[in-house]
Amino acid sequence: MRYVSSSMCGLFGLLRAPDAAHPDRASDVVVTLGTLAEERGTDSAGLALLTGRPAGRDAAPLSGVADDRSSDLVHDGCRVVKGRGTFSAVWRPDLLSELDGAPVVLGHTRWATQGTPHSLDNASPLVIGGGEAVGPHALLAAGIVATHNGDIEAGALRARFAPPDATGGTDSEPVFQVLAGRASVPDVLAVLTALVGRAALAWVDRARPDVVHLARAACSPLTVAVDDEQNLYWASNPKWFRLAERHTSVRFATIVMLREGTYLRLGPPRPGARPEVLTGAGFTPTARAYDLDDRVWTGFTPSDAARDRAALRHRVAPLLPSAPAGRAPTPPATVA
Repeated sequence: MRYVSSSMCGLFGLLRAPDAAHPDRASDVVVTLGTLAEERGTDSAGLALLTGRPAGRDAAPLSGVADDRSSDLVHDGCRVVKGRGTFSAVWRPDLLSELDGAPVVLGHTRWATQGTPHSLDNASPLVIGGGEAVGPHALLAAGIVATHNGDIEAGALRARFAPPDATGGTDSEPVFQVLAGRASVPDVLAVLTALVGRAALAWVDRARPDVVHLARAACSPLTVAVDDEQNLYWASNPKWFRLAERHTSVRFATIVMLREGTYLRLGPPRPGARPEVLTGAGFTPTARAYDLDDRVWTGFTPSDAARDRAALRHRVAPLLPSAPAGRAPTPPATVA
């Protein structure tokens, strides 16, 4: 069944600087971002805490607890905690020490678009098994841990790339099934270019857990910030970083909203180094005519929304049969 959201999901996360003197302060920002992200999702929420150890090396079996409302599972190389409801309901203080030590953290709050909100199979972060490695420079596929804000044409993506059968009912899962094992920039851009609909993505290849991949395709916003200790963060709304400065001890040196059609690979250039942009690439994203409305900027200040709207540069696909009934298409002329 297709659930058409009245709002948008929230993404947030952290790539730590290994020499930061105050890891607890960065953790405070993560919890603050998760709480603020509730404005973009209360169906479910979750955190993935990466250990920094590549998956597949002396792999331990999956362990933990799960029921129909919450789960706390330790995968090879990461711990994923998620549940139905708000981030505040999912977050637990006993996670704080592990959060302080996690080199990478991915967070998500969900408004259900495709896939029932009542199943944790549809809650993020998603842990996707590795597929066949693609391209001459692809790493051994170990799978990815991933989050997505948006709503894309999953059927068209499946028809083009033929991923394995999905576990849940989201459009996010096939996106990450296709991305798993694609390590070269051209291979990743081939997937991002093929997406039709709204999408902002954050994922980590479990074979390279010190590298974070961020992509903003059509519409769905994504912001990157760096604090005064060189920790690197991302979030759906730039306002959240300004609010985090008020409520934590962290100060941000830069806060930048990514333009549509941006792919970034972030990580240390060598072990122990501070994170930086390792690779940046551009592509032309594709939206559907009805994707562009005020839901994209849920929670934004009017000035942030206007600034981002003025810089949109996606192409508009012809109206597809799966367009939600009753949606009036937005004229292509509204997009630069």
